[in-house]
Amino acid sequence: MPGQDQQSNREILRRLELDVARRLDGLLHGDYRGLSAGHGSEPGETREYAPGDDVRRIDWNVTARSQKTHIRESVADRELEARVLLDLSPSLDFGTVQWEKRELAMAVAGALGVITGKVGNRFGALALHAEGALDIPSRGGRAHLMSLLHQMRSLPRGAEGPVSLTDGINRLSSTARRSALMVVVSDFLSNDPWDEALKRLTVRHEVICIEVADPRELELPDVGLIDLVDPESGRTLEIQTSNAEVRNRFAALAMAQRAEHESSIRGAGADHLFLRTDQDWLLELAKFIGLRKRRKGANPTVGAS
Repeated sequence: MPGQDQQSNREILRRLELDVARRLDGLLHGDYRGLSAGHGSEPGETREYAPGDDVRRIDWNVTARSQKTHIRESVADRELEARVLLDLSPSLDFGTVQWEKRELAMAVAGALGVITGKVGNRFGALALHAEGALDIPSRGGRAHLMSLLHQMRSLPRGAEGPVSLTDGINRLSSTARRSALMVVVSDFLSNDPWDEALKRLTVRHEVICIEVADPRELELPDVGLIDLVDPESGRTLEIQTSNAEVRNRFAALAMAQRAEHESSIRGAGADHLFLRTDQDWLLELAKFIGLRKRRKGANPTVGAS
């Protein structure tokens, strides 16, 4: 029922807001300085060059007129646009502990919306699913976030078929008119070469990749003979989990796959956060924001760099 869905979305958002307020607010205080910890994006006043200044900021027109080297200061852009690419492909319809990867991914997207909204910035989403893509423009306000969550939760699920993460990343890049914070939430199990698209995205934008996984994707339990099903292709594989060698081989391959994902993400110039369905994801997100803040010398919004 539409009324019940609306009530459910309100309750989900209320819980997210309470969790963010209780556990992340300590990281979100302070003056907001814009998209980056360095120079802003809007041109400002010029001043005479001083040792240590970035030579790329030299204003050659003023330098030529004054016969002295001048640089142009920049004004911090105080409005941040944050967009999340939410991968809701069939491989995320899996979970064996507290919830499915799909539910974790949507909770992360909602929390990012809450964090972004707390400092008055705009938040949008591009959700990929087996039947296409849903593009939600960036806006501010709680009502917009409620609508965004409702639209994402209403997307179809269960259909078999691959979803191109590469196409999603390319589309995310094409929808942003200016430099923005881009967050990709996925299990990164797409077979297409998404790392090249990610490299192109990081040229213009601040990028965070949040990888979600279930513990059963990392190691197999000893439960005898089981059938593993690929939800995107429908292929099945019969495995005898009582064989310790099989379990060890599976764990080693899973670890190598995760290491490859992290290497590709960091090699593209993006930050990487790994979340599991059996862990305290909000605590891990808080730690990530804190470390990112200290590493980049920024103020504690998730979008500062």
